[in-house]
Amino acid sequence: MGDQSVYKIVEFVGTSKLSWEDAAKNAVNMAKKDHSDLRVATVKELDMTMEGEMVSTYRARVLISFKFHL
Repeated sequence: MGDQSVYKIVEFVGTSKLSWEDAAKNAVNMAKKDHSDLRVATVKELDMTMEGEMVSTYRARVLISFKFHL
């Protein structure tokens, strides 16, 4: 058979005081600490926490795939 690969998908939630983009980047950076050979990051959900009428924290739920080495 040809080149066969297996990928594992893990969900991370990144947070940021600045933006959703920064929150997603933080999720990827956290994934890099425990996993190697990252392949795809898919933003699954964006939300934010509020304090009063102000945004407190941006949150990004990100699915991150990495190559599983057999």
